[in-house]
Amino acid sequence: MKLKHTITLLVWLLFSVSANAEPEAPQKAILVTGASSGIGLNITRRLAADGYFVYAGARKDQDLADLNEMHNVQAVRLDVTYPEHIDAAVASISDAGRGLYGVVNNAGVAVMGPLIETDVEELEWVFDVNVYGPYRVTKAFAPLLLESGGRVVNITSISGILSGAFLGHYSMSKHALEAYTDALANEMQPLGVSVSAIEPGNYNSNIGETIRNRLEDGKFDLEASLFKDRLQFLNGAVNDRSRYREPDAVSAAVAHALFATHPKRRYMVTATKREAEITIQKAIEEVVQLNQDHAHSFDREQLLQMLDAALQRARLEQN
Repeated sequence: MKLKHTITLLVWLLFSVSANAEPEAPQKAILVTGASSGIGLNITRRLAADGYFVYAGARKDQDLADLNEMHNVQAVRLDVTYPEHIDAAVASISDAGRGLYGVVNNAGVAVMGPLIETDVEELEWVFDVNVYGPYRVTKAFAPLLLESGGRVVNITSISGILSGAFLGHYSMSKHALEAYTDALANEMQPLGVSVSAIEPGNYNSNIGETIRNRLEDGKFDLEASLFKDRLQFLNGAVNDRSRYREPDAVSAAVAHALFATHPKRRYMVTATKREAEITIQKAIEEVVQLNQDHAHSFDREQLLQMLDAALQRARLEQN
């Protein structure tokens, strides 16, 4: 009799605990564009390993098949220059019923060449992927993000601050993506959606392969260039990305921007202190140039006061 009462009590306790337990939070879903290689693949692996569900955008059949083999990942055919791909992705993700908490605009391309020698079509192609792509994707998925109170993360670059010779098309597009991030953040934050920019330095990726393929397909005559020797040297340096670190730190920054209580507007993620120094120095030089020799210039003390106030605001925003 005592055993029967004990079993009855245990069953009642188990039922009571399960009935009053907090329901398990739904698995947050994130869309990552350009997820088949490099930084995008690293981000996909990180988020999936952390237990999030990733819609991984890719273009090629084999890449889609490989992504579908991963746990917590569903491949989505997505070329960000094709509105029909984006519309189909919105329909598919909406019908899945998971909702969408975040969009990581990672898909990107680059070309190399002097601005005075390359065709305007090269610039248009870079902007179509690097600028219009995030614009199209974010606009299309905005209703789902507004519904979830989610996040937008744009993968820009320190090239959105720096502008090196012969990579002008790329840096122009990343400067534009920086501006897009700021404008979008100012519009979306009052509606409950946070927007951040991740600014990687040099990490191991496939972007050098994109540059090489573009040079080899005949769209730019390297032999006839006024800058032939410099371009040949730079081409070799850009193509060999194997000496750079894997972009794990970039993926960590993306995870923070997506899920931290207080995400930052910008995450500069460089593999070396020297890269960080060059980037910050460039930003400081722009401040000096903006402040130089005009009717409303500020003296050193006033500039330091502005810097201190900005640092204080940044500290408060992270608390």
